[in-house]
Amino acid sequence: MKIGLGTYCFRWSIGHKDRVPEKPMTAMDVLDFGISEGCAVVQYADNLPLDKLSIEEIDALAEKARQHNVILELGTQSFDAEQVRVYLDIAKRINAPILRIALDGEDAATSIEDLAAAFRPLLATAREIGCKIAIENHFNYPSQRMVTLLEAVNDDCLGVCLDVANSICAKEWPEETIKLLAPFTINLHLKDYDIIPDFYGAGFTISGRPLGQGRTDIGFVFDALKDQLSDMSLIVEHWLPYEGSPKEVYDREIEWTRENLRVARNSIS
Repeated sequence: MKIGLGTYCFRWSIGHKDRVPEKPMTAMDVLDFGISEGCAVVQYADNLPLDKLSIEEIDALAEKARQHNVILELGTQSFDAEQVRVYLDIAKRINAPILRIALDGEDAATSIEDLAAAFRPLLATAREIGCKIAIENHFNYPSQRMVTLLEAVNDDCLGVCLDVANSICAKEWPEETIKLLAPFTINLHLKDYDIIPDFYGAGFTISGRPLGQGRTDIGFVFDALKDQLSDMSLIVEHWLPYEGSPKEVYDREIEWTRENLRVARNSIS
């Protein structure tokens, strides 16, 4: 198994919506951090889109990754065939083995037949360049619908990027999601969370925690994936709340990411 990090580890340092730092973290900054932490892989998600970089910047990123034996993976948000083609071109350029696509509510409104038909020609291209497409279970795309889509396409170049917590938003408990999607999983997003009751008993809040300090059952995840675990990459992420000053938040992102990498490595060993 190859252990690394995704750019959502640095949601706030990169900048998200109206919270943008004076000097946002760059794609090269993320790679440098991954190298310094001994990561085998760095996954660039839609919060740091590589299609916004120049060809020269992409080539420089790929060259530095090659020099340090780091694998680069790609990610984009929601299904857009033209966007996927752009990212497959980038995948070919940087030799990325995984292109992750996070399907969400708008994609759930598209028929399985239409999505499957749109995926098939893209998978032919992906196969030619040695890249697999991994669909991530995102907040509003039910896991059973993902399984139906995967079975309709029936192509070993299309699999799942399994996020162990996202589908709580789709009214699924993580164990249910993991059981459903494990047979199709080719990429893993590992994070932790807690469910915190309100002080007055008026409901509860789901909040991110450093890996190993919340409710994610890492042993359950690894056991469900035991047949394919050795062949996939494990990408650590986290849901760090924005609390305190910007500097405190940015420093905490580094702390949580380092802790998540440590726990992931210890759990594997």
